[in-house]
Parts: sequence; structure tokens; C-alpha cells
Amino acid sequence: MNDNVLKELSQVIADRRENPEEGSYTCYLFSQGIDKILKKVGEETAETIIAAKNGNNDELKMEISDLLYHLLVMMNERGLPLEAVFEELEARSHKIGNLKNMKKVDRNT
Repeated sequence: MNDNVLKELSQVIADRRENPEEGSYTCYLFSQGIDKILKKVGEETAETIIAAKNGNNDELKMEISDLLYHLLVMMNERGLPLEAVFEELEARSHKIGNLKNMKKVDRNT
């Protein structure tokens, strides 16, 4: 497995935005704008939830992959670099006792 696959995909997405290619789905998304991109993020989120509920890990793997791709497109559209998300995750990984921030959250969900 290539641990850099998200970085590489993010770079391909950025390149498609800067250098559009005929017939590219990524270029199509960028040409349609943020509303279309967000619609796809929403659709893929719902499909990921359904796949998880259905218990089919092959389907779940495919839906998560679609969701990650569309999230990367959204991040590029909004100017949020993948590295910023990695930095946030890294910072969170060092926190201990973060449950106190979830007092009002229903722990059953």
C-alpha cells in the first residue's frame, strides 16, 4: 500500500484544476462549482453511511474511496491544503481526556 496516495491524489486534483483536461470528471466538478461539489460530498456521505449499515465491506471500501476523493476536490475548491488536515489530526492525536468537550453529545450516537 502506498501511504502517500492521498497526497498524490490531492496533487492530481490540483493539477486538473490548473490544467483542465477534456473528459476529466475532476475538471467537470470544478467547472460546475462549489454547489455541485458539495452535492457530491453529500451523496457520497449518505452512500457511505448506507454501506456501513449494510455490513458489506467491499461496498463500504468503494464508498469511502468516493467520499475521500470528493472531499479532496472540495478542499481544493475551498483552498484548504491536505497538509492542514494532517496537522489538525496530528494535534488531536496528542490530546488526552477530550471527552469533557462532548458533555452535550448523545453518547448513544
